[in-house]
Amino acid sequence: MPASPKGRRAPSNGVWYIPVVHRETSPALVQYLGAAAASSMHMMTLSGQASAVVAVALLVACAKGPTTVHTAPIPVTEIRSSPQAIARARADSASYPFTRADVDFMAGMIGHHAQAIAMSRLAPVNGASPSIRTLAARIINAQGDEITTMRQWLSDRQLPVPAVDPKGMKMSHGGMDHVMLMPGMLTEAQLDTLSRARGKAFDRLFLQFMIQHHQGATAMVKTLFATDGAAQNQTVFKFASDVNVDQTTEIARMQGMLSALGGKQD
Repeated sequence: MPASPKGRRAPSNGVWYIPVVHRETSPALVQYLGAAAASSMHMMTLSGQASAVVAVALLVACAKGPTTVHTAPIPVTEIRSSPQAIARARADSASYPFTRADVDFMAGMIGHHAQAIAMSRLAPVNGASPSIRTLAARIINAQGDEITTMRQWLSDRQLPVPAVDPKGMKMSHGGMDHVMLMPGMLTEAQLDTLSRARGKAFDRLFLQFMIQHHQGATAMVKTLFATDGAAQNQTVFKFASDVNVDQTTEIARMQGMLSALGGKQD
């Protein structure tokens, strides 16, 4: 686990605490999350029929031309917050207050994880090697579970839950919508380049881009921990710490795999 943020003190119960309270949802955060997300507390999941249509579409795209998996919706579990869960969250927040930085981190990391999953879903259909497929499957499983954790944390605190969108987080400014990429996230052009690659070329690009992506995630954790009063909430602190450790470990593993392929390590 990474070192605690500056200014932290560990009480006898071992839980990090900083006496700073910032629990309101600011207008800036609502704008950051986007009008559509701010107006809805829950996300709709794909129905069985819709999922089947998406699966068929992906197979057709693979057969006819460049893979378009990165544009397909990421399947998610419907999030519901019971009155009991909301009450527990309120009690938790009273003991370990969360800050705007915590909310921004959890909301922003949802789209970040969604893109990692979209990238990983390309591996089986783009001729990736067995080792890359194993890595991709691990990313899908781990980050899918973490998306559920982040969405549930936001929902239980009755905060806006952003869409699980691999393209980034939608924002509204001046009556126009645009997409904001979190640190390390791939641009649409980079996603297209990855989707068109096959075999060994795909392996190399996947590793290069996923290293970039993971480095962005660890940078987000560092920014969170460097923010006064942030990561005081137990769930946020543990989650951010796990992200830092897991993705730092995977960066080292991917750098070794890329070196074996003769690729450039960024």
